[in-house]
Amino acid sequence: MRSRHRLGHLLGHRLGRQFGWLWAAYGTSALGTWLAFGAFPLIAIEVLGAGPAEVAALSSVGAAVGAAVAVPLGPWVEFRRKRPVLITMDLVRCVALLTIPAAFALGVLTFLQLLLVAVVVAAADIAFRAASGAYLKTLLPAEDLLVAHARLESTAWTTTIVGPPLGGAAIGLLGPVATVVADAVSHLLSALGIRAMGGHEPPPGRREAARMRAGDLLDGWRYVLADVTLRPLFFNTVLFNGLVMAASPLLAVLMLGRLGFAPWQYGLAFAAPSIGGLLGARSARPLVTRFGQHRVLVAAGTLRALWPVGLAFVGPGTGGLLLVIGVELGLILCCGVFSPVSATYRLQRTATDRAARTLSAWAVTTKATTALLTAVWGVLGSLLGPRTAIGLAGVLLLATPLLLPRRAPAPVPESKPVPDRA
Repeated sequence: MRSRHRLGHLLGHRLGRQFGWLWAAYGTSALGTWLAFGAFPLIAIEVLGAGPAEVAALSSVGAAVGAAVAVPLGPWVEFRRKRPVLITMDLVRCVALLTIPAAFALGVLTFLQLLLVAVVVAAADIAFRAASGAYLKTLLPAEDLLVAHARLESTAWTTTIVGPPLGGAAIGLLGPVATVVADAVSHLLSALGIRAMGGHEPPPGRREAARMRAGDLLDGWRYVLADVTLRPLFFNTVLFNGLVMAASPLLAVLMLGRLGFAPWQYGLAFAAPSIGGLLGARSARPLVTRFGQHRVLVAAGTLRALWPVGLAFVGPGTGGLLLVIGVELGLILCCGVFSPVSATYRLQRTATDRAARTLSAWAVTTKATTALLTAVWGVLGSLLGPRTAIGLAGVLLLATPLLLPRRAPAPVPESKPVPDRA
């Protein structure tokens, strides 16, 4: 009996059977993604002989074009039942990824195919995130959203810790294509898990116009920018994520090049601190219970901005490695608290009939801004040197807390969806 109780707690039965399946599907998909971490660049380099410019394009252009492709998906998702959309996006990612090992086996794999798959996966990922957030809002009451987001965040950091080492071992034994197969299978299993959820999903609202208009594409951005508390959080999140990610390639160049760290040391510097994300996510709910959602959001959002500037002072040897681990641990711990609180805050501030469009606009902007800033910081790194460019990103990050919401918001009145007359 006790083992059944533990299993029920593990699967999230306190939040209901449907969330348990959704949580399991999310964890499976996330593990597959982290197993395949770095597989595309490795395939490009080792199989196709790609150079640095092509590898950079694979990451930045793939994400940017994927974000552009995903722009019309937000309004499209909004007026459809979310579970079929989730299943469809999982299957799209599965099929797209499976084309890579198939082409590799036939000897016809090209860089263009890798780039196209990266675009499709990026677009499907944005649509999946938008649909899952909107579905979660209808699945759970508002008071359970923080618990749900904390569990999802904990799962994300757990797979971040476990996935890359296992994926690295699999790549060493079987080659990078094997981890792409694992990623594809994880999306298939995720689709099956979501299919097994069962239950009734409320019908989405019907659009007034029979066809999508050009103005519909901007609805998500209009909603965010019109809200006095979502707007600053939106700019804070987009700029913070973009600046942190933009400095990451330069830190790799600095550590693996000029400072002479071994690849295993570089991997350790970022894998070990991921435990901070798990601890932060598990702390989010108790902190909110004690201090309140808004205080925790502002405090964690401020503290996470203080750490990255320290990476500009990394030196060689053990001391430099410990500095990176310490900075990343503090950064990831604060992000682990901030992310579920921010996701809950955002979802509570968004009307149910606008959730998919709003989340889609948020994700599209984040991916596009990250791609742009990564390109800009690549140029700055060439002109100023990687250490100076990393320091500049850290200094700019110190200003991002100014964009956090200044006061706790009033409750959002829910608009009533138009009844389905079909």
